[in-house]
Amino acid sequence: MSTARTARTARTAGTATTASGGALDAAQAALAAEHAVVYGYGVVGGRVDGARRSEATSAHSAHRARRDALARTVRDLGGTPVAAEAAYALPFPVPDPAAAVRLAADLEDRIAGVYSDLVRAAEGPLRREAAGALREAAVRAARWRGTGVAFPGLAERA
Repeated sequence: MSTARTARTARTAGTATTASGGALDAAQAALAAEHAVVYGYGVVGGRVDGARRSEATSAHSAHRARRDALARTVRDLGGTPVAAEAAYALPFPVPDPAAAVRLAADLEDRIAGVYSDLVRAAEGPLRREAAGALREAAVRAARWRGTGVAFPGLAERA
Protein backbone atom coordinates (compact mmCIF):
# COMPACT_ATOMS: atom_id res chain seq x y z
CA MET A 1 0.00 0.00 0.00
CA SER A 2 2.87 2.29 -0.78
CA THR A 3 1.79 5.91 -1.07
CA ALA A 4 4.69 6.59 -3.44
CA ARG A 5 3.58 3.78 -5.71
CA THR A 6 0.01 5.08 -5.55
CA ALA A 7 1.11 8.58 -6.57
CA ARG A 8 3.42 7.24 -9.29
CA THR A 9 0.61 5.09 -10.69
CA ALA A 10 -1.74 8.07 -10.70
CA ARG A 11 0.76 10.28 -12.56
CA THR A 12 1.16 7.74 -15.34
CA ALA A 13 -2.54 7.04 -15.83
CA GLY A 14 -3.26 9.51 -18.61
CA THR A 15 -3.69 12.79 -16.78
CA ALA A 16 -4.65 16.01 -18.52
CA THR A 17 -2.47 19.10 -18.62
CA THR A 18 -5.28 21.61 -18.09
CA ALA A 19 -5.98 23.87 -15.14
CA SER A 20 -7.79 20.93 -13.54
CA GLY A 21 -4.62 18.82 -13.81
CA GLY A 22 -3.87 19.21 -10.09
CA ALA A 23 -7.34 18.02 -9.17
CA LEU A 24 -7.10 15.23 -11.73
CA ASP A 25 -3.74 14.07 -10.37
CA ALA A 26 -5.10 14.14 -6.81
CA ALA A 27 -8.27 12.30 -7.87
CA GLN A 28 -6.16 9.65 -9.63
CA ALA A 29 -4.05 9.25 -6.48
CA ALA A 30 -7.20 8.92 -4.37
CA LEU A 31 -8.59 6.33 -6.78
CA ALA A 32 -5.37 4.32 -6.68
CA ALA A 33 -5.40 4.53 -2.88
CA GLU A 34 -9.02 3.39 -2.74
CA HIS A 35 -8.11 0.35 -4.85
CA ALA A 36 -5.45 -0.50 -2.26
CA VAL A 37 -7.81 0.09 0.67
CA VAL A 38 -10.49 -2.14 -0.85
CA TYR A 39 -7.85 -4.86 -1.17
CA GLY A 40 -6.69 -4.26 2.41
CA TYR A 41 -10.19 -4.54 3.81
CA GLY A 42 -10.47 -7.93 2.13
CA VAL A 43 -7.62 -9.00 4.40
CA VAL A 44 -9.10 -7.24 7.43
CA GLY A 45 -12.48 -8.91 6.91
CA GLY A 46 -10.87 -12.32 6.73
CA ARG A 47 -8.95 -11.84 9.98
CA VAL A 48 -11.12 -9.81 12.38
CA ASP A 49 -13.22 -11.57 14.94
CA GLY A 50 -16.99 -11.80 14.64
CA ALA A 51 -17.67 -8.75 16.77
CA ARG A 52 -15.89 -6.42 14.33
CA ARG A 53 -16.66 -8.22 11.08
CA SER A 54 -19.73 -6.10 10.34
CA GLU A 55 -17.64 -2.95 10.88
CA ALA A 56 -15.08 -4.26 8.37
CA THR A 57 -17.84 -5.14 5.90
CA SER A 58 -19.35 -1.68 6.22
CA ALA A 59 -15.97 0.01 5.69
CA HIS A 60 -15.24 -2.23 2.70
CA SER A 61 -18.56 -1.25 1.12
CA ALA A 62 -17.97 2.45 1.80
CA HIS A 63 -14.54 2.31 0.16
CA ARG A 64 -15.89 0.43 -2.85
CA ALA A 65 -18.52 3.15 -3.31
CA ARG A 66 -15.86 5.88 -2.99
CA ARG A 67 -13.64 4.04 -5.48
CA ASP A 68 -16.46 3.83 -8.01
CA ALA A 69 -17.34 7.52 -7.54
CA LEU A 70 -13.69 8.50 -7.99
CA ALA A 71 -13.48 6.54 -11.23
CA ARG A 72 -16.41 8.61 -12.53
CA THR A 73 -14.76 11.80 -11.26
CA VAL A 74 -11.51 11.00 -13.05
CA ARG A 75 -13.44 10.44 -16.29
CA ASP A 76 -15.35 13.70 -15.77
CA LEU A 77 -12.02 15.51 -15.34
CA GLY A 78 -10.79 14.11 -18.66
CA GLY A 79 -8.59 11.30 -17.39
CA THR A 80 -8.54 7.54 -17.70
CA PRO A 81 -9.12 5.95 -14.28
CA VAL A 82 -6.11 4.10 -12.92
CA ALA A 83 -6.74 0.36 -12.74
CA ALA A 84 -6.40 -1.73 -9.61
CA GLU A 85 -3.28 -3.81 -9.23
CA ALA A 86 -3.57 -7.58 -8.88
CA ALA A 87 -2.27 -7.42 -5.31
CA TYR A 88 -0.84 -4.92 -2.85
CA ALA A 89 1.93 -5.26 -0.29
CA LEU A 90 0.59 -4.92 3.23
CA PRO A 91 2.54 -2.66 5.61
CA PHE A 92 2.99 -5.51 8.11
CA PRO A 93 1.96 -9.16 8.57
CA VAL A 94 -1.68 -9.72 9.56
CA PRO A 95 -1.78 -13.11 11.30
CA ASP A 96 -4.56 -12.45 13.83
CA PRO A 97 -7.55 -10.25 14.72
CA ALA A 98 -5.43 -7.70 16.61
CA ALA A 99 -3.19 -7.16 13.59
CA ALA A 100 -6.29 -6.88 11.38
CA VAL A 101 -7.62 -4.08 13.58
CA ARG A 102 -4.23 -2.30 13.35
CA LEU A 103 -4.31 -2.72 9.57
CA ALA A 104 -7.80 -1.22 9.35
CA ALA A 105 -6.68 1.84 11.33
CA ASP A 106 -3.56 2.13 9.15
CA LEU A 107 -5.62 1.90 5.96
CA GLU A 108 -7.88 4.70 7.15
CA ASP A 109 -4.91 6.87 8.16
CA ARG A 110 -3.33 6.40 4.74
CA ILE A 111 -6.49 7.16 2.80
CA ALA A 112 -7.09 10.24 4.97
CA GLY A 113 -3.72 11.58 3.82
CA VAL A 114 -4.63 11.07 0.18
CA TYR A 115 -8.00 12.76 0.64
CA SER A 116 -6.23 15.64 2.37
CA ASP A 117 -4.25 16.12 -0.86
CA LEU A 118 -7.46 16.03 -2.89
CA VAL A 119 -9.08 18.64 -0.63
CA ARG A 120 -6.07 20.89 -1.21
CA ALA A 121 -6.14 20.40 -5.02
CA ALA A 122 -9.87 20.48 -5.71
CA GLU A 123 -12.58 23.13 -5.72
CA GLY A 124 -16.34 23.20 -5.33
CA PRO A 125 -18.27 19.94 -5.08
CA LEU A 126 -15.18 17.76 -5.51
CA ARG A 127 -13.51 19.52 -2.59
CA ARG A 128 -16.60 19.03 -0.42
CA GLU A 129 -16.74 15.36 -1.39
CA ALA A 130 -13.04 14.91 -0.58
CA ALA A 131 -13.49 16.65 2.78
CA GLY A 132 -16.37 14.29 3.56
CA ALA A 133 -14.24 11.28 2.64
CA LEU A 134 -11.42 12.59 4.84
CA ARG A 135 -13.82 13.02 7.74
CA GLU A 136 -15.25 9.50 7.28
CA ALA A 137 -11.74 7.99 7.17
CA ALA A 138 -10.77 9.84 10.35
CA VAL A 139 -13.87 8.59 12.16
CA ARG A 140 -13.28 4.99 11.04
CA ALA A 141 -9.60 5.20 12.05
CA ALA A 142 -10.59 6.46 15.49
CA ARG A 143 -13.10 3.63 15.89
CA TRP A 144 -10.57 1.00 14.87
CA ARG A 145 -7.76 2.48 16.99
CA GLY A 146 -9.87 3.58 19.93
CA THR A 147 -8.47 7.13 19.79
CA GLY A 148 -8.44 9.94 17.28
CA VAL A 149 -5.75 12.30 16.07
CA ALA A 150 -5.89 16.09 16.16
CA PHE A 151 -5.37 16.68 12.43
CA PRO A 152 -6.15 13.54 10.42
CA GLY A 153 -4.61 13.31 6.99
CA LEU A 154 -1.68 15.64 7.58
CA ALA A 155 1.70 14.35 6.44
CA GLU A 156 3.39 15.96 9.45
CA ARG A 157 1.76 13.31 11.66
CA ALA A 158 3.62 10.52 9.82
